[in-house]
Amino acid sequence: MSIGRAMEGRRQRKLFLTRKDTSALTHIADAYPMPSEGLGRPPESDQLYEGMQNMDRVPDQLYEERNVKRGLRNADGSGVLVGLTTISDVHGYTRVDGRVVPDEGQLRYRGYTIDDLVRGTHDAGRFGYEEVAYLLLSGSLPTRPQMDDFRARIGARRQLPEGYLDIFPRTTYSHSIMNVLQRATLLLYAFDRDPDDTAPTHEIDVALSLLGRWPRAASIAHQAYVAEQEGTRLRIPPAREGYTMAETILDVIHADEGFSREEAMLLDVMLMLHAEHGGGNNSTFSCRVLSSSGTDAYSTYAAALGSLKGPRHGGANAKAGAMINDIAGNVRDWTSDDEVAGYLARILRGEAFDHSGLIYGLGHAVYTVTDPRAEVVKTYAHELAEKKGQLDKLELIERVERLGPKVMRDVRHITKPISTNIDMYTGFVYSMLGIPEDLYTPLFALARSAGWAAHRMEELYGPARIIRPAYSTYMDERFYVPIEER
Repeated sequence: MSIGRAMEGRRQRKLFLTRKDTSALTHIADAYPMPSEGLGRPPESDQLYEGMQNMDRVPDQLYEERNVKRGLRNADGSGVLVGLTTISDVHGYTRVDGRVVPDEGQLRYRGYTIDDLVRGTHDAGRFGYEEVAYLLLSGSLPTRPQMDDFRARIGARRQLPEGYLDIFPRTTYSHSIMNVLQRATLLLYAFDRDPDDTAPTHEIDVALSLLGRWPRAASIAHQAYVAEQEGTRLRIPPAREGYTMAETILDVIHADEGFSREEAMLLDVMLMLHAEHGGGNNSTFSCRVLSSSGTDAYSTYAAALGSLKGPRHGGANAKAGAMINDIAGNVRDWTSDDEVAGYLARILRGEAFDHSGLIYGLGHAVYTVTDPRAEVVKTYAHELAEKKGQLDKLELIERVERLGPKVMRDVRHITKPISTNIDMYTGFVYSMLGIPEDLYTPLFALARSAGWAAHRMEELYGPARIIRPAYSTYMDERFYVPIEER
């Protein structure tokens, strides 16, 4: 069947569930109640829910005995070396006589420090994200004509393909914009004449199309959710010509309210800081794993989005912002070290906030002494906080940053250095820019798309070997028993 006929058939059927359709789901749920619902005794198949928990328990000592790298981590917490890259360098420690020695954090894109890239563009009054994206994709800083051409190519792809909005899941009842963005990305496969082409020209075109379209797709998903919640009509503002990524994002979010150049420049800084972070972070490694199989770009980027959605990865930015708000709402005196430290101890013990026992925004897999991204954003955040009247909230964040490591050492007996990572400030910055919380992680994804594309192409045209790590088996030999004898 042709794509055109398939789409026509979809227009005749209702593809996406809205609240009006949930009655069908209710009937399904009634037919399969939870074990404790409406039954005199647990059903015989309850082992489906509990059996695997018992079967999958592997003794902790076996990991050490068999030299298994849990989470692809060495025993000292450093990452297992699985590849070589020319794209970026994430530096947080050195090795001396085989030991990990904490060091000041550094982040380099194609050899340039992130601090130089941010200040080099912003001190000259220029937006920098597109310059960073060009650098990551091509390996070189652009000339002015190259930069103008690059921005024009992205701008030409801001509009979604004709017919796309007829089937885009904009009416899907979902609070997760990341989930909708995944489906929106996979749907673009159907509008590509040769979606499985992995030639460099096609890969660059797909990357540019996502740089152009993802801000719009994410905004539509957010506005559709709000419209459904409030019973209002969905409004989709037209794509503006000549806008940078930061301006486009604020434009589609704020619509008629507008935004200032200072606000767009701060968002541009955040996009630059999130554009790339090495091949070993979870979403980028997911991107490289799928790319190594030779699958299409859309499937690969959808998988990276799924990884970034997790609260231990990209979702931590929203968690950190919510945690600061929770502290602000439960600590009577924000200026009291004792009160703030006491509440942080409750969070660590799982007695407060989300009961996870985590202080979001403190600690990092690579950085030990400092996170260079957090160091960059602090200056810009302070300037806007002063103008927005948010210095008290910023002072609370700085107090959590100062007290948190000591509380973690006292409560968890952690001895290694604990640095503040960029998540501690991301939610605060986005809130000052008037960005809805459900778009925090999607903005991370929009920025990281440049890094994902660079790593995908490096994997496609470099190692040319499918990624396949090994797992050691831990189980007893068993013999088949006829069902009547079990």
